[in-house]
Formats: sequence, C-alpha cells, structure tokens
Amino acid sequence: MDSKDALVVFEGTKIRRTWHDEQWYFSVTDVVGILTDSSIPRRYWSDLKARLDEEGFELYDKIVQLKLPSSDGKKYETDCANTESMFRIIQSIPSPKAEPFKRWLAKVGYERVQEIEDPELAQKRMKELFKLKGYSDDWIEKRVRGIAIRDELTDEWDKRGIKTKNEYSILTGEISKATFGLTPAEYKKIKGLERQNLRDHMNDLELIFAMLGEASTTKIARNKDAIGFNENKEAAKEGGQLRE
Repeated sequence: MDSKDALVVFEGTKIRRTWHDEQWYFSVTDVVGILTDSSIPRRYWSDLKARLDEEGFELYDKIVQLKLPSSDGKKYETDCANTESMFRIIQSIPSPKAEPFKRWLAKVGYERVQEIEDPELAQKRMKELFKLKGYSDDWIEKRVRGIAIRDELTDEWDKRGIKTKNEYSILTGEISKATFGLTPAEYKKIKGLERQNLRDHMNDLELIFAMLGEASTTKIARNKDAIGFNENKEAAKEGGQLRE
C-alpha cells in the first residue's frame, strides 16, 4: 500500500482529516487516541510532543492547527499533521497497534534504499503497481516514458532558474493550454477528477501529446538558452504547440 492508503486504514475509526496546502492533514489526537487507547489523548499528545521536541522533531514546522468538526458540531482548531509527519509521530508511540505501521515504514525505507542503488527497481515497481490497477502494457510503457520526459523537463527548468512550485505550475499550464487548449485544472474538471493524478486518467493518445509537448519544450529551452521564468514561459507555449 502507499502512504495515503496506509492512513486511510484509520478511516473506519473516524480519523478526522482535512485538505490543506494540496495534501491531507490528519488530527493527531485522533490517531494517538486510537493507537494508545488513551482516555485522554490530548494529555498523551502533550507528553509526546515534549519527547518529540527533545528528539529534534521540529513541531512548529510540522504541526499545523486547522479547524476540524467536533462532537458538538462546531469546528475547533486542532493539531494536525500531514502523512509524512504523522508516520514520524506513529514511530514514537510505543503501542502494539503502531507496530504494523512501523514495519511497513521499515519495508518502504528498505525498498527506497534499494531503488537509489538500482533505479531500475523503482521503474519495475511502478509498472507492477499500474498493472495491478488494470492498465494495459502499452499504456504503462507510455506512462513510464512520460514520467522520464517530465523529469528531464523539470531538471532543465531547474538549471534555467525555475525554482518555485508556482512557477513550475504555471509553465506546466502553458504547455497544457497550448497542447490541449486546457489548463490541467480545467482538464481534470472535464474528466470529473478531483485530487487524482490527471495523467493516470489519460488515454494513449493524450499521453503521447503530453510527452510531445514536454519533450519539445525541453528542446526549445535548450536551443534558445532560455533563462528565467519569462523566457521559459515562451518556450513552454511554443513547445506545447508542436505536433511533429
């Protein structure tokens, strides 16, 4: 299972969560209460925070107070953490219920080390995951190739002064508008998607056009030696228009 699925296991026991900063944030006290069976999870969490702070876990940076619904129907600010931080918190809870998650994290960490040593393993596992989801071999090959082309483009943007997440999003939008006549957000709306990955819901032809747009943008940026946001924006518009 992936990180999202691992926490969704808790949903049957009413873990509160909310969408914030383009990712899920979970109620820390809800998770703590379930894993520890504590009658006062807030007090347990208060003690745990002190221990985490001693261990160097930067709470001010990892824990966010977000409004979540309470039993009285009102919303109150609650300590919340994203998936990564929540797993770090779970690792510090000495509870039998936390052990399956700890073992899963150890397995994921080991696999990640293996993939760093042998990148082909990462690609193999990705293909296996798509296969399990019912995608055809031809589609999977195109999807994997598209990921490689996308990585090459983002590496090129990084070399050319594109640094912020917003800049990457805008440039990606320019390619998409030139290629499909739609921004990724507009495209997802047409397909009835919310937080799903758009490219996982593209057909073979759409994947091919997406690859052409991004590969062409990379080539144009290099040929024109585009530097900075504005020059790369023009390269993105031009790249998305190419069909050859």
